[in-house]
Amino acid sequence: MTALILSDLSDLRALRQTWARAGEVVGLVPTMGALHAGHLSLVEAAKEQCDRVVVTIFVNPRQFNKAEDLENYPRTEQEDAQKLAPYGVDAIFVPQPDEVYPKGYATNISVGGVTDVLEGAFRPGHFDGVATVVAKLFLMTGADKAYFGQKDYQQLMLVTRMARDLNMAVDVVGCPTVREASGLAMSSRNLRLSPEALDRAATLNRVMREAAERASQNSTPWQPLRDDALSQITAAGFGEVEYFDLRCAETLEALETPDRPARLLAAAWMEGVRLIDNIAVPANKI
Repeated sequence: MTALILSDLSDLRALRQTWARAGEVVGLVPTMGALHAGHLSLVEAAKEQCDRVVVTIFVNPRQFNKAEDLENYPRTEQEDAQKLAPYGVDAIFVPQPDEVYPKGYATNISVGGVTDVLEGAFRPGHFDGVATVVAKLFLMTGADKAYFGQKDYQQLMLVTRMARDLNMAVDVVGCPTVREASGLAMSSRNLRLSPEALDRAATLNRVMREAAERASQNSTPWQPLRDDALSQITAAGFGEVEYFDLRCAETLEALETPDRPARLLAAAWMEGVRLIDNIAVPANKI
C-alpha cells in the first residue's frame, strides 16, 4: 500500500479527524528520514499496536549544533517512502521548515534534569530543539502513541518526561535498539563511514558489553573498568571519546558500581562521525 505523502498540516489534520470519528488509535513514528532497519522496527511496533500509523520526516534545524551537520544530513524522502511501502503506513508527513517554525516563531521547550549531562553537556541546546519539535509533532498529528528507539536513550527519557510533565495525551513507547550483525547500533550516520571504519566501529559495542558484564559481576569501581575500555576503544581507531559513563537508568545519576538498574552510555568519534550507543547494566548483586 502506498502511503499518502502530506506536507500541509491542514491535510494531516483533516485525515486525523476522520480517524478520530472512527475511534481509531493513531501511532506516530517521528524521524528525520534516511530510514534504516531501526526506524522500520518502530513502524512495525506501531502497526502492531495502533489502527493508524503516521511517519513524520523532518530534518529539524533546531537540534543541530553545527550548520555543516545540518547541511550534510541525508535527505532521501523518495527512498524513504519506498522503504515504508511494504509496511502499509497510513500517512507520511513531510512538513516544510516554515510549517513547523513559521515567521516570528518564538517558543522553546526546555526539560531540565535528565538533559543536563552526557549529550546535554556536549551538545548545548540540542535537547531544547528535540523537545520543541517533538511537542509540535505530537500536537500536529494528535497521536495517541509515539515510538522512539532506545539507542537515543537520553532522548527517550526526555520525551517521556516532557509528555508526563505537560500532561500530554500521548503514550511514549520505547523500542529496543536495532543493531548490525557486528553489534554496531544502526544509525543514519553509519552511512558516512568507510567499510573499514564500519568494521572498527563495532569495537565500541563489544567493549561496552564487556565492561558492563565486569561491572555487574564484581565490586570493581567503575573508573579502572572505564580506563581499560577507553584504551581498547582508542586502539580500535576511535578519536575523541566524549563520554563512557555508568549511570542510573532512572535518573542518569553517575554511579561507581551498578548498585541499582544502570545504563552504560557512550559517545565517540570515528572518521569524523559521532557515534552513540547505550546498553542496560544489571544491578550488581555483590
